[in-house]
Amino acid sequence: MAISVFDLFKIGIGPSSSHTVGPMRAAALFVQGLRERALVDQVRRVEVQLYGSLSATGIGHGSDNAVIMGLMGEWPDAIDPSQIGLRIEALRQTQTLLLDNRFPVPFVWSRDMRLIDENLPFHPNAMTLVVYGAQTELHRDTYYSVGGGFVVDEAQARSGVADMDRTELPYDFSSAVELLQLCKTHNLRVAELMLANEKVWRSEEEIRSGLMKLWRAMQDCVEQGLKHEGILPGGLNVRRRAAKLHRSLQELGKPNVIGSTLSAMEWVNLFALAVNEENAAGGRMVTAPTNGAAGIIPAVLHYFMKFSEQVTEANVVDYFLGAAAIGILCKKNASISGAEVGCQGEVGSACAMAAAGLAEILGASPEQVCNAAEIGLEHNLGLTCDPVGGLVQVPCIERNAIAAVKAINAAQMALRGDGQHFISLDRVIRTMRDTGADMHDKYKETSRGGLAVSAVEC
Repeated sequence: MAISVFDLFKIGIGPSSSHTVGPMRAAALFVQGLRERALVDQVRRVEVQLYGSLSATGIGHGSDNAVIMGLMGEWPDAIDPSQIGLRIEALRQTQTLLLDNRFPVPFVWSRDMRLIDENLPFHPNAMTLVVYGAQTELHRDTYYSVGGGFVVDEAQARSGVADMDRTELPYDFSSAVELLQLCKTHNLRVAELMLANEKVWRSEEEIRSGLMKLWRAMQDCVEQGLKHEGILPGGLNVRRRAAKLHRSLQELGKPNVIGSTLSAMEWVNLFALAVNEENAAGGRMVTAPTNGAAGIIPAVLHYFMKFSEQVTEANVVDYFLGAAAIGILCKKNASISGAEVGCQGEVGSACAMAAAGLAEILGASPEQVCNAAEIGLEHNLGLTCDPVGGLVQVPCIERNAIAAVKAINAAQMALRGDGQHFISLDRVIRTMRDTGADMHDKYKETSRGGLAVSAVEC
């Protein structure tokens, strides 16, 4: 399975890569399939069936709305987030869905949007889309949103092929041991090895420009997060804090605080809060590698760019490439889906990726890069995904800020060592996988355990 840096980092919308971005992509792919079969103009009814975690927390994550937008022919990287609410309201009032943005089809929300409290075999994030003609069923397909916006259809799931990309890479690796051996044999840094692999798909110029586009999208997300104030949608009455914190940091004038570790930590918190508040509001996002953990990687890069004396575009490129190498290992050997392994798969993976990326641009050896990732992931093992109210707000927003600081500390600790560590990165990733398998389903993005139920007492 060949995974690109651009698979792990994708521009989309909030609040969830698995529950919003993935379902929208799945529905858009379904419509694309209808076009290829010349069935679109024959459709007289559409039925949406959301299963498992998509059923349990899909409303809070906007899965229902995302599927509708996909059926209208929209894609997560191109849709205007501000128009979603207006278009959903119009559909509910008219009970008409504009399939592929061209063909009006009756859609009665209470009848055609079905939440089914059961899991399908392949993955807890499952959805089935069915279209009917005047008399009979025309077509159906089942999709699984497996984390980070990745989507697998029923045929892929049955074949056991979760990713159809079989591109041969010059330096293919499926473990940290293999990655380190390749770096040693060919005298490559992690970012150099990743760049060579990426050239299979794109030119170096396209890779660099694409990564800078992702960085600009992350910067825009932070800027939007610093502008907006008020209460986040969803009913929990969670107040945005980033704008106020930003003003207070700008006003700081104490010489014993400015430039200190305390000040830097507050800026890291600020960047992460800004991103995840914007995500919770359904704004434009970059999966990194998921939306629920989208604040960690940009917060750490913003930290480097703000507090380093000399920064270049090459730093940004190397950061993403170093981070992606670890994301590939997490996805191949465990999961980045909270519905599959809990939040350790989202925040834990993002923390490891950010730690590795920062270590890479600070001149770490490949061994130190893997050590930084191991430290970042090890201290997120067992982290549950128990969002209050099924919303990506509590504890998700603060959790990103804490993990961003943890990633920086992990990189610093690794750089003080020689890259040797007691527990290997491969073992920690396997432990995350095994811990996720042992974890009760109520702690895996269903909002049926942990903080999600404890909050009711307050």
